[in-house]
Amino acid sequence: MRIPFIAGNWKMYKTVAEAVKYVKELRALVKDVEGVEIVLAPPFTALHAAAEAARNSKVGIAAQDVYWEREGAFTGEVSASMIREAGAAYVILGHSERRSLFGETDTTVNQKVAAAFAAGLVPIACIGETLDERERNETFDLLDRQIRHGLGALTSDQIGQLVIAYEPVWAIGTGRNATAAQAGEAHGHIRKRLHQWFGPDAAELCHVIYGGSVKPENIADLIAQPDVDGALVGGASLDVRRFLEIVMRSRGRDAARAD
Repeated sequence: MRIPFIAGNWKMYKTVAEAVKYVKELRALVKDVEGVEIVLAPPFTALHAAAEAARNSKVGIAAQDVYWEREGAFTGEVSASMIREAGAAYVILGHSERRSLFGETDTTVNQKVAAAFAAGLVPIACIGETLDERERNETFDLLDRQIRHGLGALTSDQIGQLVIAYEPVWAIGTGRNATAAQAGEAHGHIRKRLHQWFGPDAAELCHVIYGGSVKPENIADLIAQPDVDGALVGGASLDVRRFLEIVMRSRGRDAARAD
């Protein structure tokens, strides 16, 4: 049974001191919380300090990106082994901002996912359509293409360990979000493709989470959808109390699905 997976992506926010303060506060607040996996993704500068602050707690740490080579003359890049050494266990890959602002493609996502697995990191691989693609009814074709080209080289065992974040690009940082029904439909399609292409066991083990203006006010409706396993939270994760509220409300998934 997949338990809810809630990840906070801080993007380019928080100093080292701010990150440590936040992690220490959150770890105390969730020390007795069960039935949900909690992950935070600080900027690279705070990665090691945040990991130290989270050590032996229920808070996992993710990096926000990775480069696919182990080492070399790649100024400004960070390898998967460096991220692992800094204390992270997860890494976000292919976020819509990385694709739109920095030219990432399904091919580079594929390389980064492979590098993450090779270093023992759990990839959180992002896929999703733009507003134009949705209005042209291309959402499912786009998702198929991103899964095939970005994740197609993975084994069924790796798919089972993976976290896929469906993030409609038109809902990232806009205040708009897909309705629960829209999110559920997209997640159901992703799960169906995983079942067809990687097998039923992999499809049932893989977490498929939603990203796009997630807030305490909408998490319960989203998590009630059968194939929505959690959330990749942006702006609302910057406030520890709002993030905690999302975490706690996600734990009511089974009750919400029974309604």
